[in-house]
Amino acid sequence: MSDSRTANDPRTSLSAQAARNLATATVTVPQMTEITPRWLHKLLPWVDVDGGVYRLNRVAKAAKGKPANEFGEVKVDLLTVDNGEPKLPATFVDYELHPREYHLSTIQTIVHTHTRVTDLYSNRVDQLREQVRLTVEAVKEREEWELLNHAQFGLLKEVVPGQRIETRKGTPTPDDLDELLTLVWKKPAFFLAHPKAIAAFGREATRRGVPPPTVHLFGSPFITWRGLPLIPTNKLEIDRAGKTTILLLRVGEAQQGVVGLQKAGVAGELEPGLSVRYMGTNEHGIASHLVTRYFSVAVSTEDAIARLDNVSVKFYHEYVYPKG
Repeated sequence: MSDSRTANDPRTSLSAQAARNLATATVTVPQMTEITPRWLHKLLPWVDVDGGVYRLNRVAKAAKGKPANEFGEVKVDLLTVDNGEPKLPATFVDYELHPREYHLSTIQTIVHTHTRVTDLYSNRVDQLREQVRLTVEAVKEREEWELLNHAQFGLLKEVVPGQRIETRKGTPTPDDLDELLTLVWKKPAFFLAHPKAIAAFGREATRRGVPPPTVHLFGSPFITWRGLPLIPTNKLEIDRAGKTTILLLRVGEAQQGVVGLQKAGVAGELEPGLSVRYMGTNEHGIASHLVTRYFSVAVSTEDAIARLDNVSVKFYHEYVYPKG
């Protein structure tokens, strides 16, 4: 059954009782359990997209029967000369005729606040500011989920079959992460995994006598493997069987890696790619603000990302300690 409430219904905005409690009975701003550090957003280099479309140009695949490199791309014809004056080969690098286009996606919502509520109960805390702040936090959480899971451009989908492997025994071991590193060996940046998957890897590494060292980034500790941090995110979901996925990324346009896409300079911009626009106040005294985030993500080359599947987080070792 559809929701019959409309923007004219005061129930769609912050209640006076809730605002009054915040204004008179508390000393902290509202807290939201959903908020996470969103390390992926911090670690991705972001590219400003002109015109709302990002065109990813790649070298063309070689036609059947034509010379190709190990990635199936058109091979550049070269000659190594030690002496003499042999005839040099002629060559050129061919590009794809139809570059892939990434159109920015949009996350939007409308925040309703009753002007009476924001006027009367903004003593200690600015009610409108807090409504917008928490809504923006929810938008950013949704964005990080979409960066990984979106059906068209999410990083999980963007990993080609040749860059996918499975764990050898279910649990994530040092051998499995080393195998990932053979797939993204050109300046890998970080692993991305669910916190429980990182804990499972820590157990396996410790069991083998190689407890992972720790590094501090953004003021927080992260365990590492081969010098690369394992970055936690709860947006890489765990299924009912206790299985999940670990990703390894190379990032940055200059490194032919993964890049975030956004549109900066939009009207009402709160930060690059994210805007809050006042939409007016209706006859019921309810003010509306449109919150919008424009974003996407692109994988420059196929070897910029790899995934480890069938990662079990449910196995724990039984440790036997000597008596005495």
